[in-house]
Amino acid sequence: MKEILQNYNFDELKALVAEMGEKPFRAKQLFSGIMRGHNISDIPALPKAFTSRLLERFEDCAIEIVQTLTSSDGTEKYLFRLADGNIIEGVLMKYKYGNTQCVSTQVGCRMGCKFCASTLGGLVRNLSSGEILSQVLKVNALHGGTPEKRAVTNVVLMGSGEPLDNYENVVKFIRDMAAEGGINISPRNVSLSTCGLVPRMYDLAEEGLPVNLTVSLHNVSDGERARTMPIAKRYTIAEILDACSNYFNKTGRRYIFEYSLIEGENADISHARALIALLKGRPCHVNLIRLNEVKERKLMAASENMAHEFLKTLTEGGISATLRRRTGADIGGACGQLRASYLKG
Repeated sequence: MKEILQNYNFDELKALVAEMGEKPFRAKQLFSGIMRGHNISDIPALPKAFTSRLLERFEDCAIEIVQTLTSSDGTEKYLFRLADGNIIEGVLMKYKYGNTQCVSTQVGCRMGCKFCASTLGGLVRNLSSGEILSQVLKVNALHGGTPEKRAVTNVVLMGSGEPLDNYENVVKFIRDMAAEGGINISPRNVSLSTCGLVPRMYDLAEEGLPVNLTVSLHNVSDGERARTMPIAKRYTIAEILDACSNYFNKTGRRYIFEYSLIEGENADISHARALIALLKGRPCHVNLIRLNEVKERKLMAASENMAHEFLKTLTEGGISATLRRRTGADIGGACGQLRASYLKG
């Protein structure tokens, strides 16, 4: 596999253009074309000779959309093929305030969470910063967006993979996506979800990137959490809470806990009360989710009534909480489901 040009930020493109003996303004043409989701061969301003030289070193297409599914609620799910043939997926969720794209950070995942289809085949490899960015650029262009008027307004790193397990590439992606003159999506409009890689949570707090830190909690005790999340055997809930407090102190950003309601595991009222005791007084929000069921895992979603009772208990107990609207359930909306079915096919 050749390099991909989307790994290069503007300064790196200027250095590349100089190295190739081209005039400096070519860097701006390249950057503009990339930020519009173009393949190298589709950037109209480039001379054919320069395009040919680029294609000797770089992949023409870093990523392509090979399948799109549209839900009855308007959610769109994409299957992407990378230049090496690997498959990842993403989701575009449409809200009144804008369009939120969920992106993948790895091909597969090694965290082993029992409720997630992304882990079924384990980790294949990390995505480069440009491969993560290309997901946003392609979907933005698909919906008629440009760097000047974006169709994608918010990004969540909640697709396949554990973002903090691909730390350097994810941080570079966030910086490159926020760069002026590019697609310019602010870190404040980025949510990063982690299962709780505590050392990397501390590292992220030092980056000066005010992203919305989201932690997949999903239970209130280490023993119960370990039944569905192997990472709980390495980092305790107390250690995660300390890292969250540090993140708030460093960034001033409140943190979010994701809590998937799983019947028979974590969804009864005693769990809600324990969650109140755990989080009371913290600058946090709880995002309740009715589990998107993965047939290979045999875990069942809590009922609608159970979910609303859980939410009511939390809010009456003084915890900021919402129940996430279920989106894309009819198209395999949970991360990893579409990829898993595609690979089986």
